[in-house]
Amino acid sequence: MNIAIDTPARSDWLTPLELVVLGAIWGGSFLFMRIAASDFGPFALVEMRVLLGALILLPFLWRARAQLNATRWRQLAIVGALNSAIPFSLFAWGAERAPAGIGAIANSLTVLCTVLVAFALYREPIGWRRGAAMVVGFIGVVVLVNDKTSGDHVAAAAIAGALASLSYGFAANFTKRWLADLPPLVASAGTLGCSSLMLAPFAFATWPQTPPPQGAWLSAIALGVVCTGIAYAVFFRLIARVGAARATTCTYLIPLFGVFWGWLLLGEQPTTLMLLAGALILGSVIASQRGTPSKR
Repeated sequence: MNIAIDTPARSDWLTPLELVVLGAIWGGSFLFMRIAASDFGPFALVEMRVLLGALILLPFLWRARAQLNATRWRQLAIVGALNSAIPFSLFAWGAERAPAGIGAIANSLTVLCTVLVAFALYREPIGWRRGAAMVVGFIGVVVLVNDKTSGDHVAAAAIAGALASLSYGFAANFTKRWLADLPPLVASAGTLGCSSLMLAPFAFATWPQTPPPQGAWLSAIALGVVCTGIAYAVFFRLIARVGAARATTCTYLIPLFGVFWGWLLLGEQPTTLMLLAGALILGSVIASQRGTPSKR
């Protein structure tokens, strides 16, 4: 019986392909939120997303159940709130009000917010390169907030996206310090499961009175199964093969695909200010990571 292994030649084409696919999937999550958020509402939609994602990863959590004591579950709950429940809800709320590309661009701030939180809580040095990159990145947010041509609610959606990225920044730092000894897929399954329990009362209270259309259901399922459960599994498999530094470069593609899918499938035309903001934020993130090994 032949067993497939990752030879150097195979990795040469497989890794770039997986990076592009992950960027496309996670960029597509903003498209799916844009389609489904107005029919489900943010809490019901995010509950669907985290619950389905948790179910996909449940076998990994079950196998590691002996490692999960009361303290560990408390840590998983905090990280789950900061890494899923809060930011997913903020992005879904923004998706009701603004083009898909707005949230995707704001999501790029996660790397800079992680650095900022590490400095504020743990006094990790920032350095001049990262400091300058953060200034440029936040200028990009100001540009995005002032893009009135994309609609009356763009500012609110951009601010929600920036707050979601800040929440991710806290989650990344806590994950690094609290959950580093857990297999990544176990930590992901645990945090998603905790998030689903937290959001359940809000989802139940705001569940839509009118049954959502088929397109909204399909988008919600895609969010949970593809953009959360399957994408996490592929991402952590990629980390194991090529390392975190290379695997996380897929995040640079998310805003590009977020804007592209919104234009291609929803007819959302990117404005000049959106493109400028995206260039400023994405450029600042790339500049801040040059010569710096990823800690993710």
